[in-house]
Amino acid sequence: MSDPQQCQVITATDSRVVAETLADTAVARLAASAQVAGPVRSTYRWQGEVVAAEEWRVTFRTTVTRYAELEEHIRARHNYDAPGIVSVPIVAGHTPYLEWIAAETQER
Repeated sequence: MSDPQQCQVITATDSRVVAETLADTAVARLAASAQVAGPVRSTYRWQGEVVAAEEWRVTFRTTVTRYAELEEHIRARHNYDAPGIVSVPIVAGHTPYLEWIAAETQER
């Protein structure tokens, strides 16, 4: 199997408006698509305490080569001090869909 060329990038925020803004602005060639889901319940440890909060998850589809730019884009617009931003490689998928991701994230 060859190295993954596409990935999903996931983050979450406590604001639907911020989530939608992240999604809408990233689809300008940094991501081929973005889905906002929520609210979801998140439980995490922050500053020594366990916190349960309502958040909105954003899942982006992009290429591995565009990841760094997408991460920078998310960090610049995110409302958290230390936003969780993770990239998960897409190791297999429907070829036309993966080709679409590649085409939609090319710099023009």
